[in-house]
Amino acid sequence: MPSNTPSIKKIWVISWPIMISLVAQNIVNVTDTAFLGHVGAVELGASAIGGLFYVTLFMVAYGFTTGIQILIARRNGEKDYPAIGSIFDNGFYFLGFSTLIITVLILLFGEQILKPFIKSADVFLASTIYLKYRIFGLFFASSALLFRSFYTGIAFTKYISISAAIMAGLNVILDYGMIFGKLGFPEMGIAGAGLASSISEACALLFFFAITARRAHLAKYKLFAFVKPDLSIIKRTLDVSLYIMIQFVLSHAVWFGFFLLIEKMGETSLAVSNIIRSIYMLLMIPAWAMSSATSSIVSNAIGEGFSKQVIPIVNKVLVFSMGIMLAVAVLAAFVPHLMISIYTSDIKLQEASVASYYIILGAVFLFSATIVLFNGVLGTGNTRSGLAIEVSTLSLYLVFAWFLAIKLQAPIEVVWLCEYMYAIVLGSLSWLYLKKGKWEGRVI
Repeated sequence: MPSNTPSIKKIWVISWPIMISLVAQNIVNVTDTAFLGHVGAVELGASAIGGLFYVTLFMVAYGFTTGIQILIARRNGEKDYPAIGSIFDNGFYFLGFSTLIITVLILLFGEQILKPFIKSADVFLASTIYLKYRIFGLFFASSALLFRSFYTGIAFTKYISISAAIMAGLNVILDYGMIFGKLGFPEMGIAGAGLASSISEACALLFFFAITARRAHLAKYKLFAFVKPDLSIIKRTLDVSLYIMIQFVLSHAVWFGFFLLIEKMGETSLAVSNIIRSIYMLLMIPAWAMSSATSSIVSNAIGEGFSKQVIPIVNKVLVFSMGIMLAVAVLAAFVPHLMISIYTSDIKLQEASVASYYIILGAVFLFSATIVLFNGVLGTGNTRSGLAIEVSTLSLYLVFAWFLAIKLQAPIEVVWLCEYMYAIVLGSLSWLYLKKGKWEGRVI
């Protein structure tokens, strides 16, 4: 392996704080799901619908900040540090404006948007209550993503894990208090879950502001200059980010559609799928961290003039990611009931979830390769090709899900086989692009 590819140690140093932050973010989801699972199956299913709808909106910010991360990594590789501050500040302006608009629209029209898609009146009511309180966290969560993109882009990820730990710890405490009426809080049920998450995200953002403003070694990046908005910088950022934004929104909109299809199968199938989704996201944390590191390392390498090392870099991260996720999947295979019992004490619901649990363990291993390859594509800066790859895959995924869930009325564990198809198609197309695509020398 050429010496200027990153070592496994460097990949790990960049990845592990991201991993901790993803653990913390998933603790928020796990806590909501676990506590609401002890409230009732309707609340458990409703938090899946409301939560996925929120996450679909959140993907606007996630896609935008992923583009910012790629740009910051490229400028960092070029050692153009002042440009990083300009990208960051203008990104903050864009996120503030866009999340404000989205929040107002959801508060005004959220119920009307959800109503045509949800069969159960009880699930609809609970979903809208959850979303009403959860949407207030959109600005805080989006701004925290901007900081995460900055720190990942400059390959200094230490503070990401601390902020995430603050968010996760507060969410556990506030969830317990607000859902069940403990610690001096009123009993709010599913509304408490949404409000607790919003408050914990606001506190995590405050930490990022405080720690970044106080660190002298970050002064060279010229953050917080807060000059007037520069539309040319915002446009350049959107040139990279727009296709990622569309891609992420589409991917989560399709997964939202996947859960709407499952909702038609009944409240039990929906509750099972919410449990499985949460476990799936939890087990995937190491692979998500590796993939986030991949896009930054690739973009940095191209910025430093090492385009020929992109495929060796992706290969090294891919092997490392697959090794870790194989171990995760094997260990998880021995404790299905322990994992599922975190989310529900209902024995029948636990038993109904076991088959789907084993199905997603194989998908976890496949995805550990797929998302590294796909983030390698994004790291080259050709996000339009990334969108084309994602749209092609999602189209097949949604048709396959409809065929299994509605046409064949297959058991819920069979419907979850869609994840295998998605992973194989996305990974194959990403690999073909990296091998054959015209991305070398692309300027962003």
